Amino acid sequence: VAALEPVFALDLVGRAFGVVKIRGMPIDVAIPRRESKAGLGHKGFEVLSDPDMKPEEAATRRDFTVNSMAYDLARGVLVDPYGGVRDLEAKVLRHVSGKFVEDPLRVLRGMQFAARFGLEPAPETVAICRTIGMEGLAAERINDEWSKLILRGVKPSTGLRFLMDTGWIRHFPELQALSGCAQEPEWHPEGDVWVHTLQCMDAYAQERVGDDWEDLVVGLAVLCHDLGKPATTAFMDGRIRSLGHEDAGEEPTRSFLGRFTNQADLVEAVVPLVAHHLKPDELFKSKAGDSAIRRLARKVGRIDRLVRVARADRMGRHPMAYTGFPAGDWLLESAARLAVEAAAPKPLVLGRHLIKLGLTPGPGFGKILGECYEAQLDGAFATEEAGQEFVKRIISDRSLQGN
Repeated sequence: VAALEPVFALDLVGRAFGVVKIRGMPIDVAIPRRESKAGLGHKGFEVLSDPDMKPEEAATRRDFTVNSMAYDLARGVLVDPYGGVRDLEAKVLRHVSGKFVEDPLRVLRGMQFAARFGLEPAPETVAICRTIGMEGLAAERINDEWSKLILRGVKPSTGLRFLMDTGWIRHFPELQALSGCAQEPEWHPEGDVWVHTLQCMDAYAQERVGDDWEDLVVGLAVLCHDLGKPATTAFMDGRIRSLGHEDAGEEPTRSFLGRFTNQADLVEAVVPLVAHHLKPDELFKSKAGDSAIRRLARKVGRIDRLVRVARADRMGRHPMAYTGFPAGDWLLESAARLAVEAAAPKPLVLGRHLIKLGLTPGPGFGKILGECYEAQLDGAFATEEAGQEFVKRIISDRSLQGN
C-alpha cells in the first residue's frame, strides 16, 4: 500500500486478505498469502500474508488454471505452473488442485467464467464441483457471480449448463424445475423449457444495451420469464399448454431472486416483465388501441424493457428461423408516439389541482384522482389544462347529483 498510494487512488476493500483495488482501473493488487480453512463459507479462512512467497507457490491457491498465471517483471518471464496457457488456448476450464473444494464460491465463478470466456469445463472439474455444497455462501457473493453471468456472459447458456452439469442447479430449484418441462413442439421445436430458456439467454446477450442496470433487469426477466410453466403445463385438447404461466411466474421469480438479493427495486422491476411477457404479441394480434398500451406501460414501467424480453423469448423459440419481431416494433413505435416507451404515464391531475378548485383534502380525493387517471389512460385528455377541465366536469356533475 505504501508503494502504491503516492501514485494511485486506492480502495482497501480486502485489507484482511492483503488485497487493494486501484480506483478507476480493473486492477486488484494482492500480496501472496497462506490460507487454512477455519470455518464455513467464502470467508471461513485464516489468512496470513507472505510477501516472500514464490509465484509458483502462490499459484496453488488459485481457482482455475487460466487464472493461475503470473508475469515476473524482474525476469521477464511468464510463470505458469499449472498449464494455464495450454488450457486457455484449448478453451478449457480446469481447477488447479484439490484445494478448490475449500471455497464453494468457486463453482459459481466457474459458471460465469465459462459464459464469459467460452470455456468448456474439464470433466474432472465438473466432478469435483459435484462434491461441493453451497455451505452458507453469503447472498451478496452469490449475487456478484449471477450479475457477472447476466452482464458479461457472451454465451450465458454455457454457464447455465455448467450449473446443471455440476448439480448446483439444485440450489436454484425454480430453474431446476424447467428441465424436463415439455412444450408444444409446433410452437417450441427446440425442446423443453430449460433448453428454450438457455437459447433465450443467448439471444438476450446479443442485444445488451450497455447500461448495467437496464441489462440486469432485462437479463433476469429473460431468465425467469417461463418459471411459471412447470406449475401450469398440462396436456389438453391434443396439445401441451401452459395456460396462465405468465401470472404463475411471479411467485417463483420472487423466490429465485430472493436467494441472492433483497434489492426491492430490482425485484419489482423484473416481476412485471415476467408477468406480462406475452403482451406485445397479444396486443399486436388484437390491434389494441392507445388505452391498452398506456395501461400496459403503467403495469410494466418501461415498454422498451418488455419488448427486449419478448424479443429474446421469440428468438429463443426458433433461433435459426428468426426474421424479426413485428409485434415488438409496432409496440415500441406506438409507445414512443404516446410518450410511454420508457416510463409509465404520469398523472396529469394531482391533489394540488383539486385544492385549487376549492376541494378539501379527504377520503374522496383518492377516488377523484383515480377516476381522472383512468380517464387519462383512456385518452379523455392529454394535457394538464384539459385534465383540469375534466375534473371540473366531474365536480359539477356530482354537485348536480347531490354528491
